[in-house]
This record gives sequence, C-alpha cells and structure tokens, in this order.
Amino acid sequence: MFGKLLFYVHFGLVFHVVICFKDTVEVPRFEDSLNNLTVSLGREAVFTCVVNDLGSYRVAWLRVDTQTILTIASHVITKNHRIAVNHSDRRVWFLHIHDVRQSDRGWYMCQLNTDPMKSQTAYLDVVVPPDILDYPTSSDQVAREGANVTLRCAAHGVPTPNVVWRKEAGDLLPTTNFSDTHNNSVSGAVLHLVKVSRLHMGAYLCIASNGVPPSVSKRVMLVVHFPPIMTIQNQLVGAKEGDTVFLECHSEAFPRSINYWTINDQIISQSDKRFEITSIERGYEVDMKLMIKKVGRSTFGTYSCISKNSLGDTDGTIKLYSLSGKYEEMQYNEVEFDETPDVSELEALKRSTGVSAAVRADYFVLLLPLLML
Repeated sequence: MFGKLLFYVHFGLVFHVVICFKDTVEVPRFEDSLNNLTVSLGREAVFTCVVNDLGSYRVAWLRVDTQTILTIASHVITKNHRIAVNHSDRRVWFLHIHDVRQSDRGWYMCQLNTDPMKSQTAYLDVVVPPDILDYPTSSDQVAREGANVTLRCAAHGVPTPNVVWRKEAGDLLPTTNFSDTHNNSVSGAVLHLVKVSRLHMGAYLCIASNGVPPSVSKRVMLVVHFPPIMTIQNQLVGAKEGDTVFLECHSEAFPRSINYWTINDQIISQSDKRFEITSIERGYEVDMKLMIKKVGRSTFGTYSCISKNSLGDTDGTIKLYSLSGKYEEMQYNEVEFDETPDVSELEALKRSTGVSAAVRADYFVLLLPLLML
C-alpha cells in the first residue's frame, strides 16, 4: 500500500508539475494573417509570417498544392535553389522565391509544429507582361487599291492582354468601329479594312496591354499600289519674253513613278540650260516643278508632265503663251500680201509695234477706199 500510495503521490506531483507548466508557458500564435502576393514573372516573391511567443517551437514553409516541405526553421529542405528563408528575432519569418516562374503560382503555408498544428496559407499569383507573337501576327502587307485587307495581332500574357489598333501617324483609322473618344483606335485582335485606297497607306500599330508593365506594340506597314494620277492647277499660263516662269504638276502613284517633262513632244533634259527641273516627294505624292529661266520664242508652246509606273502612266498639259505680242508680230511680218489685204490683216498690222508709222500710213492710204465701201 505504501509503495502504491507513493506512486500516486509521485503521479500527483508529476501531474501537478505539468499543469503548472502549461499555465506558465505561452503557446505560439500568429499575429497577422498571411497576405496573398501578385508578382511579375522574373521578380522576387516574399511571404511574411509573424509569430509571437514561438519558444522552442519551429516554423516551416510548405507548398500546399504539391505537398512539398520547403523550409524548417532556418534550413532549406527543398532542392529548389531559388528558395530561401530568413527571420528577424525568430518572430518575423520570410520565405523568398527568387526569379519567379509561372510554375510557382499556387498556395503556400506557414506552419507551426504545435499540437494541434497551426498554419496560415496565402496564394502566389504570377503575372506576365504582354508579348506579341510573331506568328500569326500580320507582317507588312501589299495590296492593290480597291482590295480588302485584314490585319491580325496575336498577343499573350497573364492576365490576357487587351489589343487595340491605331495608325502610327495619328491619322483616323478608316473605320467606324472606334473604341476611344478620340476616334483614333479600334479594339480587337483583328482589323478589317474594306476597299483600301491610297489613304489607307501607312504604318499601323498593334498595342497590347494587361496592366502589367510594360505594354508592347508591333508595327505593321500597309502599302497600297495604284497607277499614277496627275492634277494641274493652271493649264494655261501667259508670260512675256524675258520672264521667269514656274510650271507645276502634282502626281500620285505607287510604286513610285518615273516623272519627266516634255515641250512640244520633246523630252526636256536636265542638262537643258533653258530649264531647271525639281521635284518634291512626300510618300506616294510628287510635286513636279519646271522653271523656265528666261521665256523666249523657243520656250512658248505645249508642256507635258508625264508620270509612269508598273501599273500605268498618265500625263497633263500646260500651254505657255505670249503676253507681249512680239511672237505674233514676227509671224505677221512674214506675211506677203497679194494685191489687197483683208481687214483682219490690217487690224493685225495696226497692232504690230515693229512696223514704222510711215509704213502704217502708206497702207492706210492704200486701203482707205476699201474701208469706205
């Protein structure tokens, strides 16, 4: 009986000691919840777990979906070299995931080896900046005027990127399906252009964004082929001898055209010292200019500005006439009258400044009887 009683006493003492111990030692507890993280691809993710009164207990980090133990206390258990762990005074524990990959996306746990076990979980979301795929995104396009053209833009990223099209030069897109208040962009991966014209020609930008910087864009060039057309503001130009005159034509063509001038169906050479030929190119437009340095008898006549490319050719004509009357005067001086000139010849003769007054008087006396009939 003594021995058994002693056992109970000892048992009672032991039980009493255990009870007192539990009343005086704090059980670890989490101070804050574990926060979810959103990290860009390639960056570092850091989970923070704050534990009060850790005592002799340990903190472990686990990957929930794969049931993988990553760290225990200050030791890295996993063979993943991108995982690291550290702490501040055994109270704030950090799990580092370097060079985050898409495969790191998922649930993570901060765990205490208490009985029962205590834990917190948080989700790591890995976002990926947008990227535009070379295929099947459209490359530069060439089309005949009047054809239909479709431009495509294939973009990927996490979350899924939004795609808009706009013209690089800031011009309005030739469509009514605008997606912004300024009417200069269209949403969607596909841009349909119906019956393209030369006004459609230019660079188009496919822009992809998903809230993860940076946004990206790809430049697609649209080239529209069409035969030349010619416009002329002044087709009839008057000048006096000795004047300097400028003749101008405006040509539009693509592919680029061969442009030149003729006078009375004879091609004007760049080496012809009577003229100076210049042209100003603006994309598919060309301003053709011909300077006649000093107007003379040899420069009056019909000028043609001619434009040719692989799709066709066109021309325009400009008539240069004399304002001084000297050229006509020379022609009339060469007229040989028969017995009696008619009235029109007389009037032409009267307008001429090259014939002396005495000669004009003689003719007038000769023709006076005719005029009085």
